[in-house]
Amino acid sequence: MKKLFKRNYTPIPDEERVEIIRKSAIQVSRGVFYSTIIIIVSFLPVFMLTGQEGKLFHPLAYTKTFILLVDAFLVVTLAPVIISFFMRGRFAASNSPVNNWLERAYERIIAACIRWRKTTLAVNLLALAISVPLLFSVGTEFMPPLDEQSILFMPVTLPDISNDEVKRILQVQNKVIKSVPEVDKVLGKAGRASTATDNAPVSMIETIILLKPRSEWREGITKRDIIAELDNKLQIPGVVNGWTQPIINRINMLATGIRTDVGVKVYGQNLDTLYTLSKRVEEQLRSVKGVQDLYVDPITGGKYLTIDYRREALSRYGISVDELNLVVESAIGGASIGQTIEGRRRFSIGIRLGQDFRNSLDQLRRIPVRTPSLGTVPLSSVADIRFEDGPPMITSENAMLRGAVLFNVRDRDLGSTVEEAMRVLRNGMIMPSGYYVEWSGQYENLIRSKQTLQMILPVVLVVIFISLYLAFNSIREAFFSLITVPFALIGGAYIIYFSNVHLSVAVAVGFIALFGIAVETGIVMVIYLNDAMRQLISQKGNSADTITTEDLRQFVIAGAARRLRPKLMTVCVALFGLIPVLWSSGVGSDVMKPIVLPMIGGVLTSSTHILLVTPLIFLMTKEYELRKFKKLEVYETKH
Repeated sequence: MKKLFKRNYTPIPDEERVEIIRKSAIQVSRGVFYSTIIIIVSFLPVFMLTGQEGKLFHPLAYTKTFILLVDAFLVVTLAPVIISFFMRGRFAASNSPVNNWLERAYERIIAACIRWRKTTLAVNLLALAISVPLLFSVGTEFMPPLDEQSILFMPVTLPDISNDEVKRILQVQNKVIKSVPEVDKVLGKAGRASTATDNAPVSMIETIILLKPRSEWREGITKRDIIAELDNKLQIPGVVNGWTQPIINRINMLATGIRTDVGVKVYGQNLDTLYTLSKRVEEQLRSVKGVQDLYVDPITGGKYLTIDYRREALSRYGISVDELNLVVESAIGGASIGQTIEGRRRFSIGIRLGQDFRNSLDQLRRIPVRTPSLGTVPLSSVADIRFEDGPPMITSENAMLRGAVLFNVRDRDLGSTVEEAMRVLRNGMIMPSGYYVEWSGQYENLIRSKQTLQMILPVVLVVIFISLYLAFNSIREAFFSLITVPFALIGGAYIIYFSNVHLSVAVAVGFIALFGIAVETGIVMVIYLNDAMRQLISQKGNSADTITTEDLRQFVIAGAARRLRPKLMTVCVALFGLIPVLWSSGVGSDVMKPIVLPMIGGVLTSSTHILLVTPLIFLMTKEYELRKFKKLEVYETKH
């Protein structure tokens, strides 16, 4: 049987073996140290995130940082010791056919790239130029929507709705919602919860809808389809539907005071003017594509019971204002008549008219009022009683009254929807003096995180460049490693565009992680290319008289092909660890996929650039040095 490859076993003395391991560890430690620093520095923007995005991604940044620190420490301390224990006896110089085939194929490809250098550079630059408009054409959002496996239905009715009517509407809505096959449980409430921190009016309904497992859903139906079906079935006159999810709704309300995706806050000094302006804003936004569940936060429409005393009648009957106040307070508001004690707890006992009497103006007008000498007279004989319209709830921020126009965004990205809405308002409305609008909700978080990243990313790139300069002691070599960053952007931009994923903080975190990986691989390539130049100088001297262009080409190809297997293994390990996320499902996968997608695409394009283009640019610079300076400049990496 013919042997595929032959092994040559060579015994090595212990002293020489330990020395080889020591030198190898020193060589590896150079790239490991600076690569670790660069990856940690590249994650500084993640540490600078605040608010919701900071709480979500800080654990990721801390975990990766501590893993890298421990890994770098073990590589330069524990790994050489373990290698010295296990690498003993005879060593075989393996000529694996797979490895040999990969190296021969790679050498042919890189030789072709060097031969067609202008075409190679033009293709790379063209791909980079195309990726920039692709990236800017992608929509933007704050965070990818996390599927909470449930739905929060938040309809709003008229402010003056009665308790009986809102109960009836709630029961009808729950019955309709439960008729959808994918709905498991429904729980709704109207008004505020039993807590002092909930200021929800009776007109606000909150219904939590728990869905069945996806295996029990109808064929081909999605959560978006379920919401659309429910919205069509729940079209009730006088009710404005709103759809969101329980957790994100609470986060939005606590962080921004807005219970929808986006809110337009209108500030001013007069409630009636605020309501008029809010209605005009609502009319302008109806034409914007992607705006759903649009409604004005009620500023007017509340009902107030007004009792105006007729002082002439009070004087005629001999009744003082304080006495009449006491009667009205006791009948409508309630008066305390004592306490009850249950163990260590005390409860006040109040008494007032029944609800049916308090809800009727005729009954209120008949409230008896005792006079000093004329017996009792009805309240209507000494006061005028009527209902008046007024604000159901007064909201203020920054010492100014505030109205709000609220809406959700569906079937379109958040960023472009709000930008178009802002453009529509600028062109269609002129705010009076002393009144202005402010955009809030998820868009407020998007702008904050965007400003943070724009501020810190240039600083991070500068710090990375300084670290590379300290590693190579050369601006040119640092540039070779840093240039992989924009070319890593190519794959990330293409895969984001064709996957129909919007730019968000999660995607930005994926690109940040990608930049560190790309620079790390570039450092390794530049180190091996410099080692090849040192070998060339040791063999032929450092002079243009002894070194030819063909010598440069051969040694650059040899230096690039050196350690090809570890380079490919590094790329494959990164891909094999990331690709399974694309097939993940369940809670959290909605956020993980936007992080992983740019990393997968970027690793592919950056590794291609490093293996093919970086040696080409390195060769061109060395040819320039040989022509201009008549010698080669080789930089030793510090360690």
